[in-house]
Amino acid sequence: MFGRRDSENPLQARISALSARRERPAPPPPQGAETSANKSRLSETTVEAARALVQPAVDAAIDPASLLGKTRVELAKLAEDVIKRTLEQHRLALPPAQYRDLVAAVINGLSETPQVQAQANRAAVEAVARVSTISAASRATIDEAIPKIYPLVMERIDTEVAAKLKREELARQLGGVVAEVLTEQRIQLNQTEQRDLVTVLLNDMLGFGPLEPLLADDTVNDIMVNGPKQVYVERKGKLELTDVTFRDNAHVMSIATRIVTMIGRRVDESTPLVDARLPDGSRVNIIVPPLAIDGPSISIRKFAKKGITLDVMMRQDNISAQMAVVLKIAARSRLNILISGGTGSGKTTLLNAMSQMIDSGERIVTIEDAAELQLQQPHVVRLETRPPNLEGRGEITMRDLVKNSLRMRPDRIILGEIRGAEALDVLQAMNTGHDGSLSTVHANRPREALTRLENMIGMAGVNLPSRAIRTQIAAAVDMIVQVSRMRDGVRRVTNVTEVIGMEGDVITTQELFSYRYEGEHTDGRLKGRYESTGLRPHFTPRAEYFGLDRALLEAMA
Repeated sequence: MFGRRDSENPLQARISALSARRERPAPPPPQGAETSANKSRLSETTVEAARALVQPAVDAAIDPASLLGKTRVELAKLAEDVIKRTLEQHRLALPPAQYRDLVAAVINGLSETPQVQAQANRAAVEAVARVSTISAASRATIDEAIPKIYPLVMERIDTEVAAKLKREELARQLGGVVAEVLTEQRIQLNQTEQRDLVTVLLNDMLGFGPLEPLLADDTVNDIMVNGPKQVYVERKGKLELTDVTFRDNAHVMSIATRIVTMIGRRVDESTPLVDARLPDGSRVNIIVPPLAIDGPSISIRKFAKKGITLDVMMRQDNISAQMAVVLKIAARSRLNILISGGTGSGKTTLLNAMSQMIDSGERIVTIEDAAELQLQQPHVVRLETRPPNLEGRGEITMRDLVKNSLRMRPDRIILGEIRGAEALDVLQAMNTGHDGSLSTVHANRPREALTRLENMIGMAGVNLPSRAIRTQIAAAVDMIVQVSRMRDGVRRVTNVTEVIGMEGDVITTQELFSYRYEGEHTDGRLKGRYESTGLRPHFTPRAEYFGLDRALLEAMA
């Protein structure tokens, strides 16, 4: 892999042997594994007993370090292989619904393993500390050296073999090659600068270059690259300029290309605008020249590794305790809920929190432009739109996916965001038995959200009178939850509003909760309170059907 590519290279034989060892086929499954023919003779057991049996097997088979950065779908695949094998070895079976509960319980246990949390926190701290130890002078020296040595280092690397090595092993061997090239080119760097240079090269080769420390920093919510020399982040709702830089526009373009290539897309002058996602689920928007005048621009909305619940939001003062109870009951009662707010106001976070109230036995179909929802249930089908190819063909829109989802027997349909003609199909789905749907929309107030829905239905090209459209909206949408990012950086639910029907040509609503601003604390944090109107919710009969009416009325008192 490293060194000149000739038969006398002593490292090449070692690296090839290392690679061959990693590529050995996995051992065959245990002798006692049950075949499909024997499954009919398996005896039934309970979820609790099954988990007590499979948990030790899962813990033994899965290394906690391998769980870092894994999505719930990937965790489910890892766990299910062990769960199925263990149950079959012990000739046990579970009904489908209880089996899903077992998988969900095991996945929750994996994601909350203390070792995993500790390693994740330690990795983030080390990554942040690592970049902070590079002085301005050291960074300037490294930036000057990289253009001279990078091509020479890449000539001496077998990238196919390098891709199979662990980062630690790759860093160790890359350090030797870097030292050799520096000596040949008579470039003098001290030991610290050489170590920093290896880190920079590793991030460029395996990760996302200068963005790696920011992606590892859990305090960062958004990353905004405005050309090579200006990188902003959002922390605690506030924007701040970082000292992270790229070498030049070509370096930014290289990282942008790596991001989109991983999901089979491209970014160049012919396709200068791309929505993509990172392996951890973070959402990325990339725009390059000629549309971006000052150089390539990358905007990253980071994937939250820790799922936020309504209880956590209550402790963070994003909602009140009474609001949390009402929102939980609304989700449990299968209301069609629209979450409204501006860009970066926390709409998706709230949608994820409310989705945790969905029963684990329901079939959920999610539809998004770039998949970022983090649903906890085991039975989830995730759909994602596709842009047209270079010939302008092959595009799959949100509207196409909404229509297709109706043929997939969903219990609930969740849209990441309603932004166009798909609004008509979503409302029709809500009005034809698909209760409990959740979605988001960009609007500043609940009433504006209804107006936007009406305008988007008009984009579908159907010629319906305004009253007919509003009647359909009033019949489909049960509740609007308004969220806002306020000037102190805190996201708050500012309104919880019910849609209760029509009066003439006007959609009538009823406000249940609102946030009242009262001033400012000495630390800059806003002072206010969440007020309940005390009105009897219009969906009380629905809550009564689910046995939740008493808790609902107590929360509104």
